[in-house]
Amino acid sequence: MFTDLKTQDKVVGAKQVKRSLPKSEVQTVFIARDAEKRVTGEIEDLCKSKDVNVMYVDTMEELGEACGIDINAAVAALLNKN
Repeated sequence: MFTDLKTQDKVVGAKQVKRSLPKSEVQTVFIARDAEKRVTGEIEDLCKSKDVNVMYVDTMEELGEACGIDINAAVAALLNKN
């Protein structure tokens, strides 16, 4: 599933993921373990309330690379296939 970040529709970044979660557009959320809790805490809570699967990635650098971007990413989400 982690490798799907390069090929499937996704959103990257805390703001984008927060925007997508209430709309039930998200299949899985990826959170970097080294990201600051103030950035990821609300997203983890939203995922629990929406029953969205959360997967943890070791580093923000690793998550950014998996998303195919040149910067670190604290949070990313695979979108539902419509």
